[in-house]
Amino acid sequence: MNTQSLAFLQNLSSWEIVLIFLVVLLFFGAKRLPELFRSLGKSIKEFKNATSGIEEDIRSAMDADDAPKAEPKADSKQVEAEEAPKTDKKA
Repeated sequence: MNTQSLAFLQNLSSWEIVLIFLVVLLFFGAKRLPELFRSLGKSIKEFKNATSGIEEDIRSAMDADDAPKAEPKADSKQVEAEEAPKTDKKA
């Protein structure tokens, strides 16, 4: 995103912010304004949770790629069968 397009936000004075708030109040009304901000807050919270989840997935994938891959261990029954002495007793 181009930072110059958001540069006007840094130059807002307190009177301009009050004016914007009053215009929003006129459009949505006093009863719907708390509901509007509550839904906006929930949306921001969900967005942050989603981005942190994606970041965690990327970090875990990068850690898994960096870790050396261990050779698979043999099954314990298979190891016991190989180690047991083979005696051929005929009765």
